Amino acid sequence: MPSVPTNVADPSDSLALAIVASSDVPLLLLDGELKVVAASEAFCDAFAIDCRGVLGRAASALGDGEWDIPQLKALLKATAAGLAEIKGYELELRRKDAEPRCLVLNAHKLSYGESEQVRILLAVTDITDARIAEELKEGLLREKATLLKELQHRVANSLQIIASVLMQSARTVNSEETRAHLNDAHNRVMSVAALQKQLSVSEAGDVALKPYFNQLCESIGASMIRDHDQIQLDVTTDDSRVEASLSVSLGLVVTELVINAIKHAFPADRPGNIRVEYAATGPAWTLKVSDDGIGIPTNDDAPASGLGTSIVSALAKQLDARITVVDCGPGTTVSLIHSRLSLAGSDEAPAVAAV
Repeated sequence: MPSVPTNVADPSDSLALAIVASSDVPLLLLDGELKVVAASEAFCDAFAIDCRGVLGRAASALGDGEWDIPQLKALLKATAAGLAEIKGYELELRRKDAEPRCLVLNAHKLSYGESEQVRILLAVTDITDARIAEELKEGLLREKATLLKELQHRVANSLQIIASVLMQSARTVNSEETRAHLNDAHNRVMSVAALQKQLSVSEAGDVALKPYFNQLCESIGASMIRDHDQIQLDVTTDDSRVEASLSVSLGLVVTELVINAIKHAFPADRPGNIRVEYAATGPAWTLKVSDDGIGIPTNDDAPASGLGTSIVSALAKQLDARITVVDCGPGTTVSLIHSRLSLAGSDEAPAVAAV
C-alpha cells in the first residue's frame, strides 16, 4: 500500500488514497462543491501546480485561475448532480507565460455505497503534442500532393516533348524500317502519356474503370486513328473500381491490345470496329479487346511477335490472369481472365497474336 501523500485532504478517504496515490496520470478527486479532495502528483507536475496548496481549493481556483472555465464548471456541476458525465471534453488551457495546451477531460461521479458524500474523478489527458504531430502530418501530406501534381505536370510535358521528337525523326529518316520503329515508339509514348493523364486526374484511392477506359481509348484513338468514320472504338464496362496499381496494369493491357488491333486488323484501309469490354464478379474479372478485322493470319506474311506480346504476357502473369486468343471469323478476341483458377492446369498462358 502506498504511503499517504500530503496532497490528500482526508487520509480516511481510502478511495482517494487508492486512486490518487497509485496514479501516474493527471487526476483530480473533487467533492460535491467542486473542491479538491485529492490530486495526483502527475497532475501537479503537468500543470506546474504546487501540490501542497491544492487540497480544499475550488478546482476553478487552481494555478493562476486558468482552470476557471465556465463551461467546465457547468459540466462538473451536472456530473456531481448525476445529470451528466464528461466524456472526451476538449478544451484549450491557457496559462500565463506558457504555450496553450490542448486537453481532453473525462469525469465520472463515483459511487460510495450508501454514503451521501459526492466524489467526482476528473482525468486529464494532454494531447497538444499529438495535435501538433497531426497538423505536421497534414501539412506534409498537402506538400506531398502539391509536389506530386508538379511532378505529374513535368512528366506530361516530357512525354509530349519525346513524342514530338520521335515524330519529327520519323518524318526525316529515309529507311522505312526505321520510320516504322520510330512511329511505333511514338505510339507507345503517346499511350503512356494517355495513361499518365487519366491517372493524374483520378482521386487518390480506387479508380473507376468506366471513365478511365473511355478517356484512355479516346486518347489512343485521337493519336492513332486517322479516319474515325472508318474505324470505330467502343468501350463497355461495368461500374467496377480497382486499386490504382491494378488500373495501371489494366490500362497498359488495353493500350497494347487496342494498338495491336489498329495496326494489324484493318489493312488496306479496311473499315471495322474495336471493342473493349470489362466485367467483374467479386474478385473474378474478364478484360476483352475484340475486333471484326481480318483475324489471325496463318500464312507466311503473319507478323512476328513483338514488344507488345511480351508486355501483355508479362502483365497477365503479374495480374495472375490467363490469356485466350480466339479467331472469331471475322475478327479476333483477346481476353484476360482472372479468377481463383485462372492459371490452373497450365504453367504458361497461350501466346498472343503479334502485337
